[in-house]
This record gives sequence, C-alpha cells and structure tokens, in this order.
Amino acid sequence: MSDTAEKERTGAPQLSHARDFSRPGFYVKLILMALVNAFGIFGILASLPGDDWPVLIFLAVTLVIANYVYFSKRSIPAKYLMPGLVFLAVYQLYVMGNTAYVAFTNYGDGHNDAKQPAITQILKTSDRRVEGTETFPVTILERNDELAFAIVRDGAARVGTQDEPLQEAPDAVVDGDRVTDVPGYEPLDLGEIQARQNDVLDLRVSLTDDPDDGWLRTDNGTLSYVARSSLSYDEAADAFTTADGKVYTADPDRGLFVADDGTVLTPGWRVFVGVDNFSAMFTDARLSGPFFQIMLWTFAFAILSVLTTFALGLGLATIFNDPRVKGRVIYRALFILPYAFPGFLAALVWKGMLNRQFGIINQTLLGGADINWLGDGNLAKLSILGVNLWLGFPYMFLVCTGALQSIPGELTEAAIMDGAGPLKRFRRVTLPLLLVSVAPLLIASFAFNFNNFSLIYMLTGGAPNFPGSPVLVGETDILISMVYSVAFESGTKQYGLASAMSILIFVVVGVISWLGFRQTRKLEEIM
Repeated sequence: MSDTAEKERTGAPQLSHARDFSRPGFYVKLILMALVNAFGIFGILASLPGDDWPVLIFLAVTLVIANYVYFSKRSIPAKYLMPGLVFLAVYQLYVMGNTAYVAFTNYGDGHNDAKQPAITQILKTSDRRVEGTETFPVTILERNDELAFAIVRDGAARVGTQDEPLQEAPDAVVDGDRVTDVPGYEPLDLGEIQARQNDVLDLRVSLTDDPDDGWLRTDNGTLSYVARSSLSYDEAADAFTTADGKVYTADPDRGLFVADDGTVLTPGWRVFVGVDNFSAMFTDARLSGPFFQIMLWTFAFAILSVLTTFALGLGLATIFNDPRVKGRVIYRALFILPYAFPGFLAALVWKGMLNRQFGIINQTLLGGADINWLGDGNLAKLSILGVNLWLGFPYMFLVCTGALQSIPGELTEAAIMDGAGPLKRFRRVTLPLLLVSVAPLLIASFAFNFNNFSLIYMLTGGAPNFPGSPVLVGETDILISMVYSVAFESGTKQYGLASAMSILIFVVVGVISWLGFRQTRKLEEIM
C-alpha cells in the first residue's frame, strides 16, 4: 500500500477530529451539553430519595440519548429532532398520560394522597394534648411558603415541618429557651402569624418518624405542646377505633375509612375507580342534566361561531376584493383591528358594554332599556355569539381574502362568457375553489371554539347557573369551562371527574376533525 493510501486510510479521521477541536462551535456545544448534563444529574439526584422513579428513568435515558446524539457524527437528523421530541414527551405525552390516569381515579379534595399519608393525617387532625406534657416556646418559620416549627428540646434547636419530623438544626440561633433564627428560614412576626392564623393552628410537626410518639401543635403561635391522636389505628385490622369504641373500617373501593352508621373519616386516599367518573356524567341525574345541556350548547356554539364568522368574513372579503371599491386598503386595515385586540380584554370590554344597569348598549343605544343581556340564559347565549362574531370575523376575512386572490381570474371570465350571473358564479366557481383552501381552517376554527374558555369565563363566567347542580355550572358554560369549574370552582375539587371530561372533549374534537379532514379530500378532486 502506498504512503498516500495509508495517509488517506489513517490520517483523514484524525484530521477530521482535530478540525472539530479547532472550531468555536465545538466548545459552544461542549458548554451547552455540560449544562444539560448538570441539570439532568441534579434532577436524577433529586428524584432518588422519593418514589419519582419514572422521572429518574426518563432523565437518565434522555441524558444518555442526548450525549450520544450530540457527540456522534452519525446522528445529524436527530440533532434537530431531539429538542422537539423531548418537549413533546414532557408537555404532551406526559400530560395526556397523566390526565388519562387521573380520569380513572377518585383524585380530588379528600383523596389527594396515598393511603399511609392519609392515615397519618387522620391521626393528626383528631388529636388532643397529652396530659402532663411540657410546653415549648415555639418560633414559626417559613420557607418557600411552607411553615415550620422551631423549638429548643434537650438543649438543642430542632426544626420540623408538616411532612418532616423534628431534626436538629446546629446552625440555629438560640436565645435562652427560644430559637430566634434558622438559616434558610424566615421567622414570622406576630402580624404575619395572625395573617396566616389558620395555617399555623392547623400545622402538626411530628416529634419522630413514628406517629405514636405524638407531634407538636400550637394554639397561639408562641407556645407549643405535644399532642396525640384520640383515635387508635390497628394495622392488622386496617381500622380506626375511637375512645368510645366506634370502629372505622377501610373501604378499598372508595378510599375511605367508614363506620357502620355510614360516617367517614377524612381525608381518604386515591384509589382506582374504573369508569365511575365517565359513567357519572351519564347516570347521575343531578350531573347528567346540566352535562347534556352544556354539551348541546357547546356544539351549537362551536358550529354557529364558525358559520357566522365565516359568512361575515367571506361576505366582506368578496365585497372588498372587487377592484371597483375605493379605499380597500384602509377598510381592510380597519377590519383587522378586532383581531389584533387581545380576546380576553375584548370580552371584558363587551361585558361592561352589556351591563344591565350601566352598559352603554342599554343606557345609550337603547335609550335606558332594562335588558338583562348576561343574566338571561337565551340572551346570554345570543350575546356570546355576537361577541364571538366581532372577535372572529377578521380572521375569516383575512383567510378568505387570500383565498379569493389565489383563484385564477380566467375561471371567472369563462363563467361570464358562459352566461353565469354573479350568484351562480359565486356558488359554482368561487365557493368550491375557496373551500379547498379554507376547509382545514374551518375545522381548526371549530376545534378552537369548542374549547374557547377565555370568552365564556371572561364574559359570563357560565352564568346563569343551574339550580341544584352538584357542581357550579350554568347555561352558558361549555364543556371546557365545566371542566374548570369541576376541578377548581365547585367547592370540592374533583380532578378525576374533570380529567374524564377532558378526555371526552379530546375524543369529540378528534373524531369531528378526522371526519372533517376526510370530507376535505373530496373537495381536492375539484382542482
């Protein structure tokens, strides 16, 4: 083998690697990957003590793949796909998977945690002071909005929170028998304690990891004492017993401790409930009635919103696409203004204008009329459609203007020569060609309006409300605002039921979009 061939065989790769080290981009990549690995390893270490093993596995696998992709010369396409795939996994797949999981559980107020933390919380919330126990001067601390107790016990400063028992704090500052400062925490003064009085009084800090040893609580924010539960828990029988002999037995299907008379201990714990959340929407008479009315209104709102905004936008686009109209540029700019204004602010402005007593529509335009635009169910729905027409037609106007300008003028001229009038030309030539371009956008507009939460929330808040409903929903709520109300605004937060409704919305929008896109293929045959 010649020297040249040998150099080509052995020297070229070395030269390529040497060239990499001489490029500034390599060091930029090295620094960025070092930061990625540092954050990833930090996340792995933070996940080790708890039960976050899915997070740990995801971070470990992602780091291995990222390092291979960005330091390999064989994965050029993956270098561009990797960031998007990671964000897709975190912000889409994980959210969808977690929502699906929650939909089959009783997760919500009273069922927020696993069984063992629920048992500990039941013991702590049914406590009483241990007779003869000493009193400890207590300092109320705060860190990241979490409260803590600091006391001096057995000559050492100790700090604990709701989830962490008392631990020695060697760096704490002690003045006599009271802790005055702990690094990493902020001591609360009397005014701050009074502002968070309920949180302070509800705080229980375990003395040790064993709940039977008791916990600290306070009645005034300055002195604390040791308390123990008035209930006793039998692990073998999986039941609580009160001082008077009343027994609460675990109900694994409901995630509650239940007595023979039907009373329960709170909180409960999360359990798998199967399709109960889905069936409740159709079988619970108190919930199914509002649910079906809201579902029908959601479809009506989405369909009518698309039809009205498209009709007005297309009409204006057709008019101002005619070269005989003077000042078309100015008019087109004015029509875009409602679209440029933030939607939620526009809804608030319209809410003020539609006010029954002080709104400009009643007081000025209608001469002091007393019309309850947002309080009457039918008028509120009409108002929502009107406001959404104002907000949505500029988008359709822009879309239709662009689509009309893309239609070849020869087709219109041919239709004129064939003797077709304006309406016939529009119906037989312009509209079919227009729908080829805008049909996918109409489907997207339907999906958007099906989930148009901000308009409903800002304009009516779902009012007027349904009387007797177990959740706070009203006649103008759509499914997505009903989900929000079930999850956050109905007194008792029901995340499982809200997640089941979210899945239903996803399925409905997905099926309708699939059917719509199938129909658009038929329109393409026109071209």
